[in-house]
Amino acid sequence: MIYEFRSKNGNTNPISLIDPSELMRPEPLFASKPVGQFRDYSVDENDPIKERVRKTYTDMHTNQTFDFVKAKIEKYTKFNHLKYTMREALEKLNDLVDESDPDVNIPNIVHAFQTAERIRKDYPDDDWFHLTGLIHDAGKVLAFFDEPQWCVVGDTFVVGCEWSDNIVYRETSFKNNIDGKNPKYNTKYGIYEPNCGLDNLILSWGHDEYLYRMLLHNKTKLPPQALAMIRYHSFYPWHSSGDYQHLLAPEDEETKKWVLKFNTYDLYTKSADVPDIEKLWPYYESLIEKYIPGVLEW
Repeated sequence: MIYEFRSKNGNTNPISLIDPSELMRPEPLFASKPVGQFRDYSVDENDPIKERVRKTYTDMHTNQTFDFVKAKIEKYTKFNHLKYTMREALEKLNDLVDESDPDVNIPNIVHAFQTAERIRKDYPDDDWFHLTGLIHDAGKVLAFFDEPQWCVVGDTFVVGCEWSDNIVYRETSFKNNIDGKNPKYNTKYGIYEPNCGLDNLILSWGHDEYLYRMLLHNKTKLPPQALAMIRYHSFYPWHSSGDYQHLLAPEDEETKKWVLKFNTYDLYTKSADVPDIEKLWPYYESLIEKYIPGVLEW
């Protein structure tokens, strides 16, 4: 099935016709601050948020080896850790501030509603897209399973081959990762075949992959485009820097267009403005009931 976005003026906009370069240029009132100030990963030892972000990524890049990721997939795809409705999982995010995010220092549930509501404003008829905006970070409940945030949040990257040049803090943060000294994993292709395709790559472990797999396990009715947005929205070295082209298949370009469309709303809606969450819950609960109802296995 082909899904189209229907804008507020009623016109359909097939995603394949959108220039990806335009997706990263929000309208003047879209972003809460100048676009160039988002995703600022500069080092400043006197800034506690910047230091928190740098430490989170350093721990991630030190510990997220190929074997580590495979072990986490094995552990968490048993889906025997928790039974929650989607609303209950989202409400847990009220207790979580993402330690990898340099743009906001507010509970993650606020970001969820900010993203969903901006999507809803622009595409009022695409309710699956609204729900995708709301739940895209729900996999961060991993942080309540006694997992450190460095294996829950942050940008993802491919494990099992050499690290790309456009990973956050690339030049300094991987120096103690043992995969860098392993000839099985430190070459251009590593364990992969040329052009094997996006879905055959193993990414660093975190909330994206976990939620994607959890939704499949619980037989969600969300469309494939929504699942791609959820699975790859943190894979910045690929969707925003163009890395890993030698591992991609031609059909991955279409997936990238959907992910970039979502990324505009995920990134540029971050602000200190808090939506009226209680007022919004009835609408979003109706979408949860439609696409991912009941008590879920996490």
